[in-house]
Parts: sequence; structure tokens; C-alpha cells
Amino acid sequence: MSTKKFSLSRRNFLKLCGAVGGSLAITGTATIGLKSVEAVQAQDDGITVVPTAGRNNCGGCCVIKAHVKDGTIVKLSTDSEPDAPESPQVRACVRGRGYRKTFLSPDRLKYPLKRVGERGEGKFERITWDEAVETIARETKRIKETYGPGSRYVNYAWGYSGAIHPMNLAKRLLALDGGYLDFYNSYSSAATTYATPYTYGTTATGNTPDDFVNSKLIILWGHNPAETIFGSLMMYYLKRAKEAGTKIIVVDPRYSATAAALADDWIALRPTTDNALMDAMAYTIITENLHDQAFLDKFCVGFDEAHMPEGIDGKESYKAYILGEKDGIAKTPEWAAKITGVPANRIRQLGREYATMKPAALLQGFGPQRHAYGEQPVRGGTVLAALTGNVGIKGGSASGAGYTDRHGVGSVPIGKNPFNGKIPCFLWTEAVQNGVGMNKRDHGLTGVAKLTSNIKMIWNMSGQCLLNQHGDINKTIEILKDTGKCEFIVCSDIFMTPSAKFADILLPGTTVFEEDNMRSPWNSGDYICSMSKAIEPPFECRFEYYWMMEVADKLGIKDKFTEGHETMYDWCKAVYAGMKAKKPELPGYEEFRKRGIFKWAHSEPQVAFEKQIKDFEHNPFPTPSGKIEIFSRRLYDLNQPAEIPAIPKYIKSWEGPEDPLIEKYSLQLIGWHYGRRSHSTHDNNPWMEEVGRQEMWMNPVDAQKRHIKNGDRVEVFNDRGKMQIFVKLTPRIMPGVVAVPQGGWYTPDGKGTDTRGAINILTNLKPTPLAKGNAQHTNLVEVKAL
Repeated sequence: MSTKKFSLSRRNFLKLCGAVGGSLAITGTATIGLKSVEAVQAQDDGITVVPTAGRNNCGGCCVIKAHVKDGTIVKLSTDSEPDAPESPQVRACVRGRGYRKTFLSPDRLKYPLKRVGERGEGKFERITWDEAVETIARETKRIKETYGPGSRYVNYAWGYSGAIHPMNLAKRLLALDGGYLDFYNSYSSAATTYATPYTYGTTATGNTPDDFVNSKLIILWGHNPAETIFGSLMMYYLKRAKEAGTKIIVVDPRYSATAAALADDWIALRPTTDNALMDAMAYTIITENLHDQAFLDKFCVGFDEAHMPEGIDGKESYKAYILGEKDGIAKTPEWAAKITGVPANRIRQLGREYATMKPAALLQGFGPQRHAYGEQPVRGGTVLAALTGNVGIKGGSASGAGYTDRHGVGSVPIGKNPFNGKIPCFLWTEAVQNGVGMNKRDHGLTGVAKLTSNIKMIWNMSGQCLLNQHGDINKTIEILKDTGKCEFIVCSDIFMTPSAKFADILLPGTTVFEEDNMRSPWNSGDYICSMSKAIEPPFECRFEYYWMMEVADKLGIKDKFTEGHETMYDWCKAVYAGMKAKKPELPGYEEFRKRGIFKWAHSEPQVAFEKQIKDFEHNPFPTPSGKIEIFSRRLYDLNQPAEIPAIPKYIKSWEGPEDPLIEKYSLQLIGWHYGRRSHSTHDNNPWMEEVGRQEMWMNPVDAQKRHIKNGDRVEVFNDRGKMQIFVKLTPRIMPGVVAVPQGGWYTPDGKGTDTRGAINILTNLKPTPLAKGNAQHTNLVEVKAL
């Protein structure tokens, strides 16, 4: 098999991706379809165009069309339907346009493998599918019989996105076989999903993006949709808002791609200090009488002494906290300036702008809630929205999680899990080490009072949270290497990723081009895409459903597992039929597959809590009080005020700017979602290195102190690990902060130092106090030139 290489200039690559014009056809010889073929020019003789869609967990779901000739994908194109404001095109970004190079690589896993070296060493030997299935079925049965069903765990994994998801298929199989330890939360949004309901009773707090045009002001707080995507059309609607005259402010330690594209103003603040800025904004709004007192009186609990829950001292109110009536510290802009690094006059101005430029939308990204006390900025944003009366109106935003629920896609049912125990997904390593010692208060264990076993078996289906995307890589390696702890790990993936190296049985999966599925973007969105099979799986690659059927057969549950659906096409058709029964406007399944996308049309945006604001008597908020809970009695009753206060407030963070450890490690390290990758997906695509090199951002002020020059190779380190990475000196990041794009594949040298810039070699396993979510943006480090 030929694997001839060819080089591509940056401009030609961007031209290939449609960024500077031009088609998606490549001239020359390329490694595609797992064999070398002469790329097709303009002619389409003998070509079949198969609609599919983005499978990345990037937030978007772009239209991708595979042009197939003689069983090989020769080029890709994207959405070509009419582009109109009421129905914009869903075009692929650079990641989607690079699918062919990523997924049809000769580096694909090709055959089932079993570990022959030390776990994590990456030494495997080829086995047959029969042996793989037999081993998985035998270990699944043995571990259940030895330790109980709660010893089996399906790891959080979103390297593949679709209605029929490998992770959920594994849960379905184990549920039918007696149960498994389940998880809740996500690595993306644990704190916001958990904390937002304490204010509103739900996470569905967002107006749909087509409402942005009605805002006079939009604050993007730690939000970078230009790179995270966050729904394929979010940037489109933000651009429409800007064209309509909406002022856009970005609050972020970095001058992100979103700030560069959209921002009228950039406010840089120190990581973990978001609530100090929010508190000082509230101080300005309250003391200058810019708050909406009538709104607060009617719809809210806990703003002031007159509206506290029965039996609660008025000094526990939000207003009393902001004015310093209890702790003696007024949360003035001057107070916040020392903490955040934002000048006091700019804090005061931001508070005034948000209160007076109504309607205004404070849209929170997921970055700030992945900090040590990530629940606090989530609730802080919701309180600012209530304070200014921006809830339930067009152009406003209730803030918080910001999810919408206008549409959705069905999925294969998991079924009832006979084992009731659940853990936060970030604490699976704790459950491997000390599952029997986990409890609700300290570890977020739910469903059972106590686990009867540690995790002894892990199913890791198409995901990198087994190692690369999890916290503290060195500690995680130590846990995974010990086969006396977790006794069996089965992984399915398409590459030998850092996580896949820790499998005992490693299986070759399929790509988006090789199987049927369907999906929608994050936050449901107003469209769904078909992901239709374009080519046959290469070598012995198989979608997880097919080998799981064989495992189910050996466990005696095949008929229940399949429900008569022998193929992915069968399942897609069944799931789609369930959707169509609820949404009769959907076309027939074959018509949907042929077109590749269905878009809903709406004449008006969806506004969260509009019914409550217009008719509160008949539509209370879904909280215990029926009102917006600025003060949460539920949090108060937890009796952990230092870390889980009843009102949102600034809490000094471990490994934050006020931690004494900053004397030893003087730089705050954060990660960000890179335009060239979706989490860790595409990091092994060499073309993407031209789009964006794996490099750390550093302010020139910090570099000068360390005698570091632009482009230097540096070592970044703390007590948890070391990594080497190139440095980019730029004023686009505030002094005292460095940023590494997350998702680089962990690549250690002989001494355990990462050489690729895998940020989790430096992150922590310590969770947030309430949600028990991952705080992977809270890290103190030092940097030195090599």
C-alpha cells in the first residue's frame, strides 16, 4: 500500500478549506481512503455524493458531503442549500473540511488487539474478532459475579457524537446484563448544569440565538464560540447582531478569536476571579439605583431583607453581602480591581452599561465554570440578569447554563439500570481507588448510600477521558497501570491514542464515513443532519454496535439488546420514526437521508421564562419557592457556607491569584478550545499544524522576566508534572496568565516529561465543591526557557 506524502502551503490549505475561496478538490496525489489515489479535478464522472455531517464534539453539526468514486472518498464539500437569513447555510469549518485527512489516515487502527506489555506501554498483538468478543464477554461476566454489577463502569466519552452513541450502547448492554455504575455531569459543563437550577429550577435558561439581534448589549463571559463553535450558527447570529448595532463585550483573560472578530471591548481578568467582578458590577448597579426593584420584588427570593425565606436573617441577603453589612467588606469596584486586575473605573462602567443598555444578554461560556469554585460565576451571572430585569424578555438572557429545548434528536434507549449508584463523571479515578469509601457529601455519590466495590472494569468507547482529557495525567497513569485495581479495560477507537494505550482489549472503530447515524448541534439547534454511510469500513474496523451484539449473544441477551435491529440503518430508521411521531413536519426517512439535513423555520425566537414574566400567577418558576432564587434555601441547608454559599459570591481559590503557592508558581495556567481541534480530535492531522501550531500564549511582560523569546521551546511545570511546548509572546493574554490549547496528545519522553503540550500533565484531580466537576482551568505553574 502506498502512503505517498505531499506538502501543502498554508495559503493553499486555507484555500482547500474554503477560508480564502476555492473548491475543496485537491490536485496532486494524496493519502486518502487508506490508499493513494489521483485526486479528482472538476469532473464528476462516476462520482456519488453522500450527505453526512460533523461528528466532532465541538458544539457544531456541519453539513459534509462525501464525493465517492470506486469506493474511495475523493473530496468533500459542504452545505450548498440556499443561504438566507431565515435559513442560513450550515457550512463546515476547518475541522470539518479536514475530516478526510484525519479519518482516512493510514495510521488507523486496523485489527482487534490485546495487550502484551505493561498496561499503558502500548504493546499489543493482533487477535481475531472471535477472541476479542469472547474475552470481553468472559470478563464482563466474571467481574459482575465476583464484585457485583456496580464494579462495571462505562467511561464518559464523546470522541464520537451521534444519536446512536457507542457509550450509550455499552450502557444499554450492561443494563440488560444486571447493571453498572453510572455517572452524571459532563467534563464540559458540570458546574453550570448543576448550579443553574438552584436559581431557576432548570438549565433551559437560554433564548435561542436568533434573538441576539434584539439585544442592545451582549456580554460574552468566558465565551469563545468562534473556536468552540457552540452550535454551528451561533457566530452567524452574533454577526447579525453586531451588524444591527448591538454592542459586544468579551470578558476573558485572552483576547480570543471571538474577541478579535466581534468585540467592541475586551475586559481581561485573572482566572478564578469572575465573581469579584460580578460582585462589583452589582455594587455599582445597586448603589447607583440602576437595579430593577419591581422585578426583584415580584419574581425573586433573597435579594434584600424584605424578601428572604422565612426564618432566615436579613443579613444573609444578596444585597447585604454586596454592601458588606455582614462581613464589613463592601464589594466596591476598587475592592474588585485588586483581585481581578480590571481597573475600577472599567468595572463601574461595565455595571452601568449592563444595567442601562436594556435589553442585554450576559452569555456565559463553559470556561469560567471549569474553575475551583465554578458554581459561583454560574449563579453570579444569573443574579446579574435578575438584578437588571433581563430575564424572560426578547434581547435579554437569564444567563447560567443557557440551554434551549426547541428541538432535539432521539437516541437508542439505554433502558433502566438495575444498579442505582451514580458518581460525578470526573471522579471515576476516585472510584477506581476508593469507590467503597465514596459518599454523597464529599464525592457526590447518589442513588445508593455506599458502593460495595471499587471500579473493576471500564468500557471506554471512542473517548480520551481515560487519560488525555482527564486531570493529572501522571496520577491517572499510576492508577491505571495497577491491574490489581481496575482489572479489565476495553477500548474502541480509530487511532492509537494516549488513552487507547491503556486498553487490555483494543478494538478498531469506524468513522463518520463508514456507518449510518444522525445528530443535531449542541443545544438542540433548529436542524438535524443525516450521517449516511459513504464507504465500507476498511480492514477489520467495526462500529461498536456490531461487536456488542456478539457480546450480548454470549451473555444471552442479544434479542433484548437489538430489539430486532440488526444494522445501524435499522436503528436510525426506528429512532427517526419516533421523532417523526412527535414532529410530523419531518420528511420521510429516505427523503431525509437523501437531502442530508432538515431545518425548522421559526418566525419568532424562543425566550426562556417568557411565560413566567408575562403571566407569573399561572406560570411559576420551577424552583421550590416558585420564584427566582437569588438566595437558595437548599444550598443554605447544606451548611457548607465557606465553599457552597446560599448566594453567589467571590471565594478565594486554591491555585488562584491569592493562593500563597503563587510565590513558588507565579503564573496561572488555563486551557482553551483550539480552532484546529475538537478537544483532542484532529491533533494527529498534520495539516492542522499549519492552521494552528501547538503553542503556549504568554504575555511579553512575563517572558522578559524569564529571558524567554518568541518561538522559544520552554518547560512548563508544577508539582504534578512537566511539559515542553513552543511559546507565543502576545499582548492578547493578560500578564500573570499563560494559556495552552487543550487537546494535545500526551507524548512523554523517557523521563515522563510531556513533549506535545498536553495540558493535563499539569492539572488537578480536585473537583468543585458542589457539582464535583472538573476544575481543569485552575493551575499554578512556572515556566523556564530550555
